[in-house]
Amino acid sequence: MKFRPCIDLHVGKVKQIVGSTLSDSDPAGPATNFTSEFPAAHYAAMYRRDKLTGGHLIMLGPGNEAAALSALAAWPGGLQVGGGITAANAGYWLDRGAAAVIVTSYVFQDGRVREERLRELVAAVGRERLVLDLSCRKRDGRYWVVTDRWQKFTEVTVDADSLDYFAEFGAEFLVHAVDVEGKCAGVAEDLIKILAEHAPLPTTYAGGVASMADLYRIKEVGRDRLDATIGSALDIFGGQGVKYAEAVAFNAA
Repeated sequence: MKFRPCIDLHVGKVKQIVGSTLSDSDPAGPATNFTSEFPAAHYAAMYRRDKLTGGHLIMLGPGNEAAALSALAAWPGGLQVGGGITAANAGYWLDRGAAAVIVTSYVFQDGRVREERLRELVAAVGRERLVLDLSCRKRDGRYWVVTDRWQKFTEVTVDADSLDYFAEFGAEFLVHAVDVEGKCAGVAEDLIKILAEHAPLPTTYAGGVASMADLYRIKEVGRDRLDATIGSALDIFGGQGVKYAEAVAFNAA
């Protein structure tokens, strides 16, 4: 298990937001925990210095392309890019230094999987450079994949069958527990157990980490099979629960 870094972009700024509040219709915008004074490239250069690979560069809506390109230029081959990825533009981001592309909403329509789009992505860039984002929210005791800035429930649950199915089309999974994302109030242990037991691909869990104890809890509950990312709790993003230096040292332990 390792810590993976992240850069979340919203309107061109590096931010940490409460994931469940993302919406196109709310003029007030999402609940924001932190807005950085530094550009995306600053964080990418930091991750490069500390040899952190497989980080997630996520474009939350429009207006983030320039910031994303600057981050890729600062750490070519070190970051995976997500947000608005399609079969038509996936190659563009790979050509500009992304290690892989992260896809979610593009492969769903009206809550159902569009398998032809999955196959188009594989044909365009190769399975080995696709990360499938199966971020989810809990409803009626099950975790359902959500799309469109985590606001729309699909008809797909995160379980052994769906994980086996999607494993045919990608190299990794990224799974945010959206209900706890950005809240620094503890991780979704039941989801972690599902992923640890059933995910056939390397998988990164995100959501709710408040302290280093949570990171070690993911390691234990996840049977040392899952990587984890930390956002709002990190001191580099205004948090008080986890020092970035501690998270980096975790990988070397």
